[in-house]
Amino acid sequence: MTKRCEELQGLKPFSFCGLDVAAEAATHKHSRVASGLKFFFSTARSVFLSGAIAVGALAAGTLLAGAQPAPQQTPRSGGTLRSQTDLVTVLASVMDASNRPVADLTQDAFQLSEEGVPQQVEHFEADTNRALDLALMVDASISAHMDLKFETEAAAHFIRQVVRPGDTLSVFSFDESVTRLADFSSDVPKLQDAVRRVAPGAGTSIYDAIVLGSGALRGRPADRRRAIVLVTDGGETTSVSKFEQSRRAGVKSGALLYTVLIRPVKSESGRNTAGEHALVTITDSMGGDMFTLDDTSQMSDIFDQIDRELRTQYLLAYYPKPTPPPASNRHIQLTVTGGYNVRYRKEYYTPAAPQ
Repeated sequence: MTKRCEELQGLKPFSFCGLDVAAEAATHKHSRVASGLKFFFSTARSVFLSGAIAVGALAAGTLLAGAQPAPQQTPRSGGTLRSQTDLVTVLASVMDASNRPVADLTQDAFQLSEEGVPQQVEHFEADTNRALDLALMVDASISAHMDLKFETEAAAHFIRQVVRPGDTLSVFSFDESVTRLADFSSDVPKLQDAVRRVAPGAGTSIYDAIVLGSGALRGRPADRRRAIVLVTDGGETTSVSKFEQSRRAGVKSGALLYTVLIRPVKSESGRNTAGEHALVTITDSMGGDMFTLDDTSQMSDIFDQIDRELRTQYLLAYYPKPTPPPASNRHIQLTVTGGYNVRYRKEYYTPAAPQ
């Protein structure tokens, strides 16, 4: 059973169970005041090292949260204090000309830069098997022109495939509001039951769905991979959140975005394409991929492809040099020897300076 949540920034009510909403929405003089709970928390951990002991280990718990504080070091006698910097992680999918995942590459096949400055990779994992947290978000308004039952059964099959020991998945539906149908869990039958309870709706709040899904993933442990699978017709109509708020929230979450776009009609003249074009940009910023299909019969194949890609990924981590300023937007460039196509998040945001 779902609950009604408070209004997002006082602008519009959301049916969104179990999550607090924090979005950067413009206020409106007729809006009600939001009473909600706050949803995005950021934490920082520092480790004090004393005397003549130097610890240089990469903690596994820092590897997947985007930009995480690196341990501070105290100076040796007569030495200098190393300033705190941030460990940046990048999940990468490498695809061949047939769009199939490429496995077994070594670290020296990757070239990594930030703002055009080459960076030294401090940690590398080929075919990473780190645990996965995934938000599955289903557009309930597709029912107006597609077979919702076929869509949800394909999603139920995907859940059975993608959730492996140690992984968790959460199910959301969205129309004019966003509803969490199941919290993060590895209970496959429970999750399948939740996705089968997606009810037909009106309106499409794509931006709000990305904001809320990203926020849910930011609350998950930092040493795990994060991904959003968004199934939609792309016809953004009812979000309170704006495009840039949605894109920024997605990038900050460190999650990859896999968009499954179901086109009700092939001709652009008969579709609302504004949401489609926005999703192209957001997907590129966050990493992941965008799949376009003309009927739901193709959905099972698309879900299979997403599952294969999630199981064949590379993880790279580096300390950016020079150290970037606080609260800045940074851009990453990653290439692979051999002319392969690489999908990865293109940017990140540095933490704000301590107050």
